[in-house]
Amino acid sequence: MFPPHPSRPLIAVLALGLAVGSLRADSEPLRQVIDARIRAGWANQKVTPAKPATDAEFLRRIYLDLVGEVPTYAETVAFLDSTDKEKREKLIDKLMADPRSARHQADEWDMVLFGRHPPGYETDKRDGFKAWLRDRFEKNVAYDTWARELLRADGDSATGPALYFAQYRNQPEDATEAVTQTFLGVQLQCARCHNHPYEKWKQREFFGMAAFLARLEVVTVGKKDNRTVYAIGEKNTGEVKFTGPARTAKPGDKGEPVKPKFLLGSELDEPPLPKDFKEVKFANNQPPPKPKFSRKDALAEWITKPDNPFFARAIANRLWAHYLGRGLVHPVDNLSPSNKPSHPDLLDAMAKELVAHKFDLKWFIKELVSSQTYQLSGTGTGEAMPEWYPHARSRPLSAEELIDSWRTVTGYTDSEKSTRKDGDRFRPLGEYVVRYFGTPNTGTGDFQGGLHEHLYLNNGPLGQMIGAKDGLAEFVGNEKKPVAERVDRLFLTALNRRPAPEEAKKFAEFLNGKGSATDAVWVLITSSEFRFNH
Repeated sequence: MFPPHPSRPLIAVLALGLAVGSLRADSEPLRQVIDARIRAGWANQKVTPAKPATDAEFLRRIYLDLVGEVPTYAETVAFLDSTDKEKREKLIDKLMADPRSARHQADEWDMVLFGRHPPGYETDKRDGFKAWLRDRFEKNVAYDTWARELLRADGDSATGPALYFAQYRNQPEDATEAVTQTFLGVQLQCARCHNHPYEKWKQREFFGMAAFLARLEVVTVGKKDNRTVYAIGEKNTGEVKFTGPARTAKPGDKGEPVKPKFLLGSELDEPPLPKDFKEVKFANNQPPPKPKFSRKDALAEWITKPDNPFFARAIANRLWAHYLGRGLVHPVDNLSPSNKPSHPDLLDAMAKELVAHKFDLKWFIKELVSSQTYQLSGTGTGEAMPEWYPHARSRPLSAEELIDSWRTVTGYTDSEKSTRKDGDRFRPLGEYVVRYFGTPNTGTGDFQGGLHEHLYLNNGPLGQMIGAKDGLAEFVGNEKKPVAERVDRLFLTALNRRPAPEEAKKFAEFLNGKGSATDAVWVLITSSEFRFNH
């Protein structure tokens, strides 16, 4: 990035950095650019990288990252025993085409956009939104396209993205904070109360952005499956008011209206309303009419433009953090001038390539996971989020990943009598597992396990899953089979690797000593090795 200059506006500096950031030949794959930039960082910092990940390490990591669950026993053995030199690349292609990939992507983005406990009405019941989001990934809709659809909030909450803004009902300031952090990678919350002491954005910048969303109204348009269906209406009038710094605000001060203004850019060119215009009142159970001019749509268009100086960089940094553990700018939603990237040329190159590839996230993710950097071993410094990426990151599995992986390992899914629906996903584990294992990876490294997890693992209904008919425990407990074969199956199924000699010896002794196969399975699926993606 070029340093800010007194005579050069910051927004122009950012745009210039995006335009010229890639200093490579156009024919060079992005994965090679990634590896070259990371190696340069190691040399500069005198960092020794880890060895490449073993096939077992790579296998488990790529399954969890791309489809959200561990591989089956058969998949594990087939990959580990294969001598095909291109097996990793072929597996990446296979998993990215797997229907589970779209669901996993939807799970991840649902947490980004809503979190585990979103505010607002009915936002905990967002099956329609998740279905819409999954459809976007199944069709590989470009990121700028579906982000624009989300921010335009057309349709209703039963089949479309309208529920996103419903969680910020009558709170344009809250919506502004969320939108700018998620889609621009910018934290404006400090400027909500006062001029930011370290950044270029002033308090009026915040309210200028909030003005785009000040006219939104959540409208009830009906019922579906006993759930209220909402749509997002937009008035033609209504302004956000600015009263100055919070510390100087006086009771009863109504403030002055603020015109919509793009962050660090120009004011919105908004056509005037007719002199005889009368505002409409939205009616329940009817779709709200379109405004004569939509500020919301204008914001959506500006945010998702290819030349927006924030948009491409924000998504490139977010995805890098998800797959490599730590953003090039850390935390992921603080791409401010004072918080510089660790590898500025790399961030510029990734943003430029995303624009060139029309925001194809599937292509971008494939380049990330195909890099040598991603495929390093997790053995190294012990840091969960290594700053210079000398080894793989370690992150806790989400609630969804844990549940789906427990099902795969135990064989519980196969033992169910009917086809499982998403609504049954947490059965028989209950919502408790969501409450205590569901904290998403926020990109800030704030995960902290606790007593509640241990209590659940020791006293929860995992035993019901482990006891699945024809499942792993039944095989491990079958004394007619050689104990070495049973121990191998246990480790290959639960941890996707073969046991070390000492492990094989101890588990064989345990099973030969009439130890419970259920206990043997439980030990592995509640272990730290299983709990983390590494």
